[in-house]
Amino acid sequence: MFNKLLIANRGEICCRIIKTAQKMGIATVAVFSDADANALHVKMADEAVNIGPAPSRDSYLQAQRVIDVAIKVGADAIHPGYGFLSENAEFCRLCEQNNIVFVGPPVGAIEAMGSKSAAKQIMEKAGVPLVPGHHGEDQDPAILKKHADEMGYPVLLKAAAGGGGKGMRQVWSETEFQAALDAAKREALSSFNDDLMLVEKYLTQPRHVEIQVFCDNHGKGVFLFERDCSVQRRHQKVMEEAPAPGMTEALREQMGDAALKAAAAIGYSGAGTVEFLLDVDGSFYFMEMNTRLQVEHPVTEMISGQDLVEWQLRVASNEHLPKTQDQLSINGHAFEARVYAEDPDNDFLPATGTLHLLQPPIESQNVRVDTGVNQGDEVSVYYDPMIAKLIVWDESRDKALSRLAKALSEYHVEGVTTNIDFLYNLANCKPFRDAQLTTNFIEQHNESLFVENEQDLKSLLPVAALYLVLEKDKASTNTSQDAYSPWQLNNNWRANEQHAETVTISTKDAVFDLIVRQSGHGNNQTFSIESLGQKYSCQGELEGENLTVNIDGHRSRATVVKHDKGYSLFTSELAFKFNQIKPDFGLTDEDDHNAGFTAPMNGTVVALLVEPGQAVEKGQTLMIMEAMKMEHALTASSPGKVTEFFYQAGDLVDGGAELLEFEEDENT
Repeated sequence: MFNKLLIANRGEICCRIIKTAQKMGIATVAVFSDADANALHVKMADEAVNIGPAPSRDSYLQAQRVIDVAIKVGADAIHPGYGFLSENAEFCRLCEQNNIVFVGPPVGAIEAMGSKSAAKQIMEKAGVPLVPGHHGEDQDPAILKKHADEMGYPVLLKAAAGGGGKGMRQVWSETEFQAALDAAKREALSSFNDDLMLVEKYLTQPRHVEIQVFCDNHGKGVFLFERDCSVQRRHQKVMEEAPAPGMTEALREQMGDAALKAAAAIGYSGAGTVEFLLDVDGSFYFMEMNTRLQVEHPVTEMISGQDLVEWQLRVASNEHLPKTQDQLSINGHAFEARVYAEDPDNDFLPATGTLHLLQPPIESQNVRVDTGVNQGDEVSVYYDPMIAKLIVWDESRDKALSRLAKALSEYHVEGVTTNIDFLYNLANCKPFRDAQLTTNFIEQHNESLFVENEQDLKSLLPVAALYLVLEKDKASTNTSQDAYSPWQLNNNWRANEQHAETVTISTKDAVFDLIVRQSGHGNNQTFSIESLGQKYSCQGELEGENLTVNIDGHRSRATVVKHDKGYSLFTSELAFKFNQIKPDFGLTDEDDHNAGFTAPMNGTVVALLVEPGQAVEKGQTLMIMEAMKMEHALTASSPGKVTEFFYQAGDLVDGGAELLEFEEDENT
């Protein structure tokens, strides 16, 4: 076994690897960029070495620099984690040349799976089922279109060197083909410097099911069952689970056998994942093989009882696989929810900021939190905005889902916008509970995942208003000793009149006025709430974040979390973000004629789309910024003109910086 392990990564996966290495008595070395000098993975490792500036291309992606550090500290093995250099064949080759063990597959396996088109040809020869399509080198647009026409639409165009949804387009008709091909090739060339395209039949209701394989250096291989990763946004996973719902033993064996054939075809060693599309009729097709540990590996660990990082280290040190296929079994069900700093209400735009409060649920044998950040850390523009992975396990899928929802309601983060409320709604929505899984689940069930319809608002607004009234009562700062004095009350008391007030609640795109009338005191308080044309008779009790409500005889419980951006209300079925608009007493801040024209996060200016002085319409795009691999368009909030841009294309911009001077049209 190794004496010293260098982890060529950062964040939660680095912390995850360190935990297992320490358990095995292996010394650990972390590398870090300038931005990560105080990061959790740096504090956890036995040693840590700075390898460069914040941008990953200048630090974590500097292969030779990582090798130099490993030699300097005397590391005899390097674990690449996932992302960064984990599937870089040249980095693997550098490890070999310097007598450092690469904890991963051999160079040949990485190279074989590095090109989607080459991988498909290898899989075809190995008898692994493929999606019908064209995977050849002939890139004549006429030939590509001919294959699409013969397969029938819809088809999917995919960059052969792609990943993360880049260079990918769905084509629904013959007339759309050429424009989609041009766009996909442009994006592929920009992202991967390679515009080789694949054309495949597009399955309209597929599931994304992957098989975890493990092979050693002695010719043995096993599969540790499957994971369902169908729920995705922008072709990137949001929620994973194991085992896959509805999976039969026969189908599991077929898919496992195909995955092991794929691994054997490239002389694989170590942990790998073979990803398949599973169609509604039970047929499945090879997509790609990831020659590394997957982000979602914890769900496999939870149902199998195995530590996959320990397996990796043992295989890399030339040991035999810890278990044979017949010694492996499935126990219970597990989910992994990826907690991101992002805004689901704004097309999942990544967010940056400081984690002023980071309070995850309490860990137990059922609840696990894999993270690489501490309270007070910054979510920066330089790296993936994932805060943590929340993993839960229980005896059945239903029990695990209930545990997941509870854990999400207990996950409190302030300082950045997160997707926690969205994940809560996902865990509770009926289609997901019924396992109606497809890769376009979010698009199909948008109404169940975002609180937008009137029926949901009718049930949630009275609860929100009741909470705000009870919170205000508890927050009264009057020091009078007479509990029955009207000066002690903070409930809109009126002499000889029923207590009444207007509570104004704002959601992401609407404002609601609710009339709240109050009678009685203490445990006998009753509230009449008018909302969306209906009246509700309500009672409530607030203890910390826990709210007990009785609305028209229906008693229920909710959790309300107050944070820097408003409130999050968790009922048994939905999460609901809202804020309270306080009464306007005529005190206003100084008008800001450039409100809305500040950088949403640290990033790079990509393009200026208008000239200073040019008349623009409301909604017209003025400037495009790029951050966290996503583009963000700044648009005119009213007719007018840009009088000055403060930055040019290519400039780096700090979050919150004023980007331009805008002058509204006088007639607006």
